[in-house]
Amino acid sequence: MLRLGINGFGRIGRAIFRNNLVKNAFRVVAINDINPDISNIAYQLNYDTLYGPLDDKYYAVNEQLCNNHEKIRIYHEPYVDEIPWENEKVDVVIDASGVLENVLRAPNARMRHMLKKIMITHAPDEVDFSMVLGANEAQLDLSKHHVISTSICDATAIGPVLRIIHENIGIRNGYITTLHPWLNYQNLMDGPASSWSVPGTIYHHYALGRSVIGNMIPKPTSAIAATCRVVDGISEEMIGSFSYRTPTAIVGSADITLNLKSTASKEQVLSLFVAAEKQQRWKIIRNNFEPLTSLDYKSCDASAVVDHRWTDVLGGEVLKLVLWYDNEWGYSARVLDQVLYVEEQMREQL
Repeated sequence: MLRLGINGFGRIGRAIFRNNLVKNAFRVVAINDINPDISNIAYQLNYDTLYGPLDDKYYAVNEQLCNNHEKIRIYHEPYVDEIPWENEKVDVVIDASGVLENVLRAPNARMRHMLKKIMITHAPDEVDFSMVLGANEAQLDLSKHHVISTSICDATAIGPVLRIIHENIGIRNGYITTLHPWLNYQNLMDGPASSWSVPGTIYHHYALGRSVIGNMIPKPTSAIAATCRVVDGISEEMIGSFSYRTPTAIVGSADITLNLKSTASKEQVLSLFVAAEKQQRWKIIRNNFEPLTSLDYKSCDASAVVDHRWTDVLGGEVLKLVLWYDNEWGYSARVLDQVLYVEEQMREQL
């Protein structure tokens, strides 16, 4: 079984860990987090406001996180390349810290020597390859792709959907509005918007510093930039984007309007997505026809749920789609699937 290390044990790091408890796909043998209190790390893992408590609780013993089945070494180094991953015989590190400096340090010679691959859970430019399952996994080249971005939740949902439309009908242009739940660097009360990726930096987008309580905060989004990296034939010149940071804790949505290259019907679009769900290898597309709301999709492990109550085609040329996605659980499930895919590709090369 692949031996996994996790760098950064915040929302995504813990969601990845909890997903792996369900899948039992890897053995997590080392975790690095700047929180010096291992008992607090165990507490945050055991009790989660969104996803509930764990049955098999973890507790701190010296420098380890333990339960009835395993012991995991905990480190507290500031950067990913300062952990002796080799001491725990780690094969792959998932960097879920969100800190840009860790991305810059990941490709160094020591990291390349000791690890098979490094997976980054956001979409920086400074990686060898950005991958979204259902969009561009076939382009992975392990001979030159060592540091691999698992992209972001928005692109993980939007990318496969746009690929299906673009390959089968064609996209002339369009616009996407995402609605994203609050993130932990935001404020309960009005204040400066502090950067998570570059600590000490204040975002120039001042509105992001406003209170998350009761506010819908308009902001730019990297969703389309990240999507364009993984879907051939799509560019930022073709598709515009905009986002609201919503006063909700979980589940994102994307409101998509596309001008099509070829004439299509609503029935044709529906058949494409129904076929995609039946034929897919991973849990990427899920189709919904029920009158559900955002929290009904909490803990959904699909990349994107296409809500066909709102699917429409005007004049055969303008397509409307609405997507839902659990921005933590669904995204983290795909991160683990990506690691499994990378492992599979490595085995095939042996």
